[in-house]
Amino acid sequence: MPPPFRIAVLGAQGVGKTAIVQRFLHDDYSEAPVQGTSRARQVHLSAAVLNGHVHNLQITDYPAITSFPCSSLQEWTDTCCRGIRSAHVYILVYDICCFDSFEYVKTMRQQILETRVVGTGDTPILIVGNKRDLQWGRVIPRHNVSDLVRKNWKCGYVECSAKYNWHVLLLFGEAMRSVVCARCKHVHATIRFQRALRNERCALM
Repeated sequence: MPPPFRIAVLGAQGVGKTAIVQRFLHDDYSEAPVQGTSRARQVHLSAAVLNGHVHNLQITDYPAITSFPCSSLQEWTDTCCRGIRSAHVYILVYDICCFDSFEYVKTMRQQILETRVVGTGDTPILIVGNKRDLQWGRVIPRHNVSDLVRKNWKCGYVECSAKYNWHVLLLFGEAMRSVVCARCKHVHATIRFQRALRNERCALM
């Protein structure tokens, strides 16, 4: 069996990271805040079908870390960060109604780029704007964020609503596809996300 796709989910506190993961894995949503796990990482094992192929998934829901570990020693010293530097794809979640949460994502992305393990320069990053159902409270216009993320950062961008299960399956499908494309060296990094929303199909097993 091939190794699982290691998916790291990161974001500031309260952006809905855990809600997105729970919606994807169990089609479940709760308004109640998660108790007792604010500083613990949650590792989930699952499998999904992408374009007719079954892929094992290891999805790690990380707490709101203050900084991305710059070395393996720092990564393994802090138990909540273990395994984060060896992820195959990073999903960085922000709340579209909270400017500070987008700044957190911006900082985290930059730290990931600066501290990546040698040889993993193509590790994809997917930016996710959660709480799309509250778009009337949006703090940054969608097209501004989309242009910045796709054109300047060369990352994928998806908006979703964990509450209403909107684009949750789609975003994990794009995350999986980005891993597959990153392993194909002939696929240019700047286009590997562009067709995912229209062409790829993902199903949870």
